[in-house]
Amino acid sequence: MAPAEAQGSYGRPDRRTWSARALSMGAIPPPALVLLGVVSVQVGAGIAKHLFAVLPPSAVVLLRLATSAAVLGFLSRRALRTLLRDHTRGDLAVAVTFGLTLAVMNASIYQAFARIPLGVAVTIEFLGPLAVAIAASRRALDLVWAVLAFAGVALLARGDGPADLVGMGFALLAGVAWAGYILLSAATGKRFAGSSGLAVASVAATVVMLPLGTATGGTALLSPELLLLGLGVGLLSSVIPYSLELEALRRMPARVFGILMSLEPAVAALVGLVVLQEVLSPVEWAAVGCVMVACIGATRGAPETPEA
Repeated sequence: MAPAEAQGSYGRPDRRTWSARALSMGAIPPPALVLLGVVSVQVGAGIAKHLFAVLPPSAVVLLRLATSAAVLGFLSRRALRTLLRDHTRGDLAVAVTFGLTLAVMNASIYQAFARIPLGVAVTIEFLGPLAVAIAASRRALDLVWAVLAFAGVALLARGDGPADLVGMGFALLAGVAWAGYILLSAATGKRFAGSSGLAVASVAATVVMLPLGTATGGTALLSPELLLLGLGVGLLSSVIPYSLELEALRRMPARVFGILMSLEPAVAALVGLVVLQEVLSPVEWAAVGCVMVACIGATRGAPETPEA
């Protein structure tokens, strides 16, 4: 399991694109790369939530996706020059559908961030990749992990006060989109080399969010300071973790990668505490623990794939 825009379904990165970066990361142990990527994603989410005071979530999503599309498009510029010649309409349709899922996933989780604590939103969102892992394994024991995850979400819904069902609904929608993202990521990776497929998807997602993001953001999107912060969100939430995780996946089994990624709800809760002063109750921490254990258990039982 991996964060939004950082799945390992693309296999090994293109050597011409990533060789210099891989050399600079070669001395860092793969688990450290994964954890750095997880922290980067959640710090980016924390900064994005701070921006909600001056920009609506849809405008922040637009800045994040546009940053990702620009950077990935530049890195994949050689492949993109011959995109129409090298790929069929069916290939492009898969990549565009991948982009639509990417837009829904980002827009939904940011709407959730605007309503509920970061750790709670990410915990609920993780039900998406958890469902994919359980479906891939089909062991009887996975029913235990499914029940444990359901118990965790039930604890979040009960909590110590009235639950924000709208925020939880957006987080659940983000989880459904994340599950679709994983499946479409694999399909796109089979049709496109390197990161070119994700670049096409990012452009499509940016185009989808452009009308809503500009309409809600208005002239605030022209502020150099906000644009710079939006660029930081895009780099921390998409580009940096994508690079770190691709390098880690070249040097570690996908199952180990998935187990490490299961720490993301806890990291999100800690970042929410430090960056946003969001204090979770003991019941909410117990819910986060339930989902994390379910993710780790399901990932350990998932079948290994030839490519990460």
